[in-house]
Amino acid sequence: MDTFPLLVLLLSWRTEVEAQIKLFPENLTVLRGEKARFTCTPSNSQWTAMIWLLNGEVALTISNEHGVLQSPDTNLNLMAEKKKDGWMLVLNNTERHDQGEVTCDLQGIDRKTARLFVQEKGSVKILGNNRLAFQRDSVLFECEAAGWHPEPVLKWEVNNKEVSPSEYNISSEESRESLFTVTSNLSVLAAKSSHVDCLASVSALPEPLKSTISLKVVAEVLEEEGYCTVPLAITASLSGFLVLLLLCICTVLCYRQRRQAKTSPQEVLRFDQSVFSRSVDADAPGGKVNLGYSSESSTDAVNSEGVWETRRQMDFVSFRKVPDVVSSSSFSTQSESQANTCPPEDGCKNVRRITTV
Repeated sequence: MDTFPLLVLLLSWRTEVEAQIKLFPENLTVLRGEKARFTCTPSNSQWTAMIWLLNGEVALTISNEHGVLQSPDTNLNLMAEKKKDGWMLVLNNTERHDQGEVTCDLQGIDRKTARLFVQEKGSVKILGNNRLAFQRDSVLFECEAAGWHPEPVLKWEVNNKEVSPSEYNISSEESRESLFTVTSNLSVLAAKSSHVDCLASVSALPEPLKSTISLKVVAEVLEEEGYCTVPLAITASLSGFLVLLLLCICTVLCYRQRRQAKTSPQEVLRFDQSVFSRSVDADAPGGKVNLGYSSESSTDAVNSEGVWETRRQMDFVSFRKVPDVVSSSSFSTQSESQANTCPPEDGCKNVRRITTV
């Protein structure tokens, strides 16, 4: 009897059955403590037993006729749920030692294997408190992400804008428990007040963990609409320049005032006499006015009296200035002759009299 065609038929039938066995998902990544679910769907309902294995060890046995078979050493974290076309294996609280292979074995038919990855979510923190800095200062930030598995991805953001990896460094250490600690340093130029974020993540996290710190920049005036800044240094420089200019002006004025105060009273007297003579000449062209005798003494008392007398005569002349009156009366002739016949040895001086009409 030729057995070759029979073997070919059996192999083709087995391959057809194997091709229709499904285990979903083929790879699953969860965080420690989360649930892990795998679904095994056989295409042929004529099976006897389904065995689930974790890393080669039997975890759960399911009978096609009686369902889940309980045993004294059943793992309480494992459970099976009946689905329309198969069974779902559920790990309620995954641990690091659950990571590995998950196998669905249909006894006497086929088996499929998937991979389970359990990740550890650690913490992330920017060391230190909120920062205060002057404009144009360089501020150093340090971030630490500890207790992660596998090694987390760490990045920085400033005002929600991602920083280029070339602007910061990263170092990593692994502990005996295969947990990673990642540290990073970032230097920020203080231009305006900002918030700085450090983010750490692994693939099982829906969103990265974030740590935020504030950077407050002083010597800055922010307008409500826009980021126009007016440095206080420029304002201080302008104020100092204005104060210096004001001091220079005050110094010049004080110097001129003191210089004028030092002018001798004798010069003031001469100045007043010249002004008085010009005013008399303009108002009385026909005669000469003798301003009176003044001593040439250098004492301050005499000079003061001369100044007072001169100013009094100026006031008198400016109040009533009339020309000489030529009269043929005997009184005026006699008076004029008497005025001219004063002997010179008596030390008399010719005094011109002004007649008020």
